Amino acid sequence: MTNSNISRYLVLLASTIFVLTSTTACWAGDDGAHPRILVTGQGSVDVAPDMAMLALTVTREAETAREALDANSSAMNDVLAAMKAEGIKARDLQTSGFSIQPKYFYPQQKSSGTREPPRIIGYTVRNSLNVRVRDMGSLGQILDKSVTLGVNEGGNISFTNDDPSAVITQARVLAMKDALAKAKTLAEAAGVKVGTLLEISEQSFNPRPMPMARAERSFAMSADAVPVATGENTYRVSVDVTFAIDQ
Repeated sequence: MTNSNISRYLVLLASTIFVLTSTTACWAGDDGAHPRILVTGQGSVDVAPDMAMLALTVTREAETAREALDANSSAMNDVLAAMKAEGIKARDLQTSGFSIQPKYFYPQQKSSGTREPPRIIGYTVRNSLNVRVRDMGSLGQILDKSVTLGVNEGGNISFTNDDPSAVITQARVLAMKDALAKAKTLAEAAGVKVGTLLEISEQSFNPRPMPMARAERSFAMSADAVPVATGENTYRVSVDVTFAIDQ
């Protein structure tokens, strides 16, 4: 190969390497990123609960496990019968826990430094029941009657909605409107326009009970019923939205 041919070959090789390097650099720098607006929209809807969840526990103690169990079972049967008499369906009654625990006596240490081993002096039986109350007007009466019939622990109450799907849909719409409004405000402030909607993702929604200061909704109850304020539940939706920017 002559010197001129070698020179032409080297020039061609150098040009090819330059082109390939430039192309690679362009590809590496072109990651498809374009000016965008990323916003988070939030929407919430307050609604009165239509169902209450009760946690009721019957606890009985006796010298023997048999006696404690019999006493507990008798009281719980009365509670279950009362629930059904109040219109609570079987599907809304569920045993959530059951336990038999020995009670120990721990003797004091003797002057000699010895100590007698602990001994069982009785037994405690607990039976816990979860109750869904769909007739909110009977809630106070159910609480009162359950205590009369033997419930002596628990009593925790949470308020919810049987089917909150419509409310959650409203919250989603509000969240999206909030995101659109935020994107428009940001675009106008930056002197650009909101472009194509690129991505939407919903983060979460959680029903939350209204603070007690706002828990004013209640139902008519008999004079001897437990007073209950149900308030409202707040269903909240958050969405992340990405828009392209039209400059």
